Amino acid sequence: MKINRNKDIHIIMDRFRRSLIGYYNYYCITDNTQSVNKFRDKIGYLLFKWLNRRSQRKSFTWDKFRLFLNKYPLPYARVKHALCRGY
Repeated sequence: MKINRNKDIHIIMDRFRRSLIGYYNYYCITDNTQSVNKFRDKIGYLLFKWLNRRSQRKSFTWDKFRLFLNKYPLPYARVKHALCRGY
């Protein structure tokens, strides 16, 4: 994120969306959704942090950032691989 923060916001958000979908496809199994959702929240925090460092002036407050995420939402985790428990 640090390297690409000066690129167009559409490119940044597309890259994050594709990366999160790939992460979900690999890690989103039945019992792992809580950890994956924590990862998504951490990505949102890092995105806020690095987008605010694009200029000397802060680009976002948390309220403006939430409006921004409404326009460019990060995908939510869905279970991709259901594991059966054989008891």
